[in-house]
Amino acid sequence: MPNWLKLVISLILPQIAGGLGAFFTIPAVQGWYTTLNKPSFNPPNWIFGPMWTFLYVLMGIASYLIWKSDHPKKKKLLNLYFFQLALNAIWSPAFFGAESPLLGLFIILPLWLLILICVIQFKKVSKIASGLMVPYLAWVTFASLLNFSIWWLN
Repeated sequence: MPNWLKLVISLILPQIAGGLGAFFTIPAVQGWYTTLNKPSFNPPNWIFGPMWTFLYVLMGIASYLIWKSDHPKKKKLLNLYFFQLALNAIWSPAFFGAESPLLGLFIILPLWLLILICVIQFKKVSKIASGLMVPYLAWVTFASLLNFSIWWLN
């Protein structure tokens, strides 16, 4: 498969995961989510879409760098990446779709751990790929604190 096609696929897959999340998030943000007590550090709702789109692009580039490499562990690393992407994709249906901050916590905490493992393991193949995952780790760290706070306050 040519590298340009790997790049296109790598960029599209996280956006699909994000689209799934948006399907559950958008209606809830206008309904159920408005009824929740939120911490003072809760950002405005408009920031989430652009932030996630940006992070999904970074994740896609990171996965592309791993995929195009000749590293003997690239298949294992891509499996790790896809596992964390699957958790990412089911967080919104759990938190927003099921209207359950507790269920969201049960998903976001292992997600955070898998992202951290990706950052560490990707560095063995590509320092750039590892670095591209760091903003995602930082955002999910913040999102975990936000998720916990919403659960705690409600």
